[in-house]
Amino acid sequence: MSPEDRILKNKSPAVETRHLCYGYRDAPILKDLSFAVDRGEFFILIGPNGSGKTTLMKTLAGILGATGSLKVLGRPAAEFSRKALARHIAFVPQQLPVDFPFSVREVVLMGRAPHQGILGFETRADTAVALQVMAVTDILHLADRRLNCLSGGELQRVFIAKALCQEPEILLLDEPTAFLDLAHQIQVMDLLEHLKQEKGITIIMVSHDLNLAAMYGDRLLLIQDGEILSLGTPNEVLTFPVLEAAYGCVLLTEKSPLGDFPRVTTVPGRLGASALNRLGQRTDGADFLPGDPSPGK
Repeated sequence: MSPEDRILKNKSPAVETRHLCYGYRDAPILKDLSFAVDRGEFFILIGPNGSGKTTLMKTLAGILGATGSLKVLGRPAAEFSRKALARHIAFVPQQLPVDFPFSVREVVLMGRAPHQGILGFETRADTAVALQVMAVTDILHLADRRLNCLSGGELQRVFIAKALCQEPEILLLDEPTAFLDLAHQIQVMDLLEHLKQEKGITIIMVSHDLNLAAMYGDRLLLIQDGEILSLGTPNEVLTFPVLEAAYGCVLLTEKSPLGDFPRVTTVPGRLGASALNRLGQRTDGADFLPGDPSPGK
């Protein structure tokens, strides 16, 4: 590889799609998706149920084939073998198995499979990597515990550790904070932010929590019915007209008191437009902050 090729490869996106399509027979799921995720970016997929987010994640992970172009680290995904791709991309699915008759240590070590030979024997180097990622994810004290003895937050950290044991450059996660309480949600998101900042790992995840997406995401991709509805920073995507069009319900968007990103509040039907007027949001689709002049003044 020439020096020029190396420079081009290093500048290439972590993931890039062009006209990506996927479907079942006559039922299209993903429709002509084109976007790129920069290396080291925290990229979050949002959208209503059934919009194609999980299908897209499985496509990026190489689990599902799709038409169009998919590049990983500047190379066509089709050029990677399954094992080679697993050395670059790790995927944490939404449904985590809890009935494995294995300990935490054994499950984490399974993440070394892409780096092992045919017989799959662990080496001292494999054990060292496993211990390191268990320390990073704060599960060393759980090493000998069985999976069915873990809490939801502990289980999530175990499978993130297993994914990290692959030593990937890209980490895909499908709703990693689903079913977790508030404290464990923040612990998982802080861990992902740490992996991005300290390890340079590209994070691509699905979330239904718009406020977590606003706080942690560098950019958001909003999908509706398998198509891109909006792509940009949280301030660009999480706006009243865009969210109302995507979710079909009334939401309040305002500047968060925690920083330069929006805060989203769903408005119950029983409160209706009167709640928006009281809270300082136009009902004609334009956002403004509480304290700004209200419409007509």
